[in-house]
Amino acid sequence: MKINIVAVGKIKEKFLIDGIAEYSKRLSAYAVVNQVEVPEETSVLNVETKSIREGERLLEKARGFKIGLDSKGLSLDSKGLSKLIHSNMINGISEISFIIGGSNGLSANVKNSCDMLLSFGKFTFPHQLFRLMLYEQIYRSFTIINNTPYHK
Repeated sequence: MKINIVAVGKIKEKFLIDGIAEYSKRLSAYAVVNQVEVPEETSVLNVETKSIREGERLLEKARGFKIGLDSKGLSLDSKGLSKLIHSNMINGISEISFIIGGSNGLSANVKNSCDMLLSFGKFTFPHQLFRLMLYEQIYRSFTIINNTPYHK
């Protein structure tokens, strides 16, 4: 299985970089994980145009089954996410892209291009912290799929 984390912007804080590196290392036992960062749009003041331009960059990099992260998406628990990943694997889908928008979220075009939208709840998270949380949940999903003791 190949997992792509496609996101706007670069991770800057060392503790987040270290956390992502740790979960990437753990995930390497189960999947090939690629972190793809697209540049944040800085040349436009209009929020909608900014979101559209960032969205175009995101879609250029997303492959396979596309999951957009959006507060209005389907809310799953950890076991539900593991079932989603596992069902894709069983159905012959070898690549999943999780798409994280910039500070203004995903454009309508990105949302419409995704195979599904997934929500981590109604809370607002910093985008960089959210990326680490996503890595952890993907790792947790693979431990559930493989019946290892990480998930309690």
